[in-house]
Amino acid sequence: MNKGELVEYVSKKTCTKKEAADAVDAVIDGIKTGLKKNGEVKLIGLGTFSVRKVQARKGFNPQTGQSMKIAAHRRVKFKAGSELKGMFK
Repeated sequence: MNKGELVEYVSKKTCTKKEAADAVDAVIDGIKTGLKKNGEVKLIGLGTFSVRKVQARKGFNPQTGQSMKIAAHRRVKFKAGSELKGMFK
């Protein structure tokens, strides 16, 4: 499911397509803001988004085979909650 399909699904369940698009955008914006501000967003029944640091490391360019240094950076991680995990047993 992509964002457009999610908007379509929400609009069928609740409101107009425009309102659904605004709601989906607001949720995504809220998650981004929460990650920037607190580094973590917990959604009960879905899971937890968190920011984690990744250490610098050596890598290689697959086209040339040359080694290169990959700088330290931050990455968003998602851990599914128990309710979501339970759906796929």
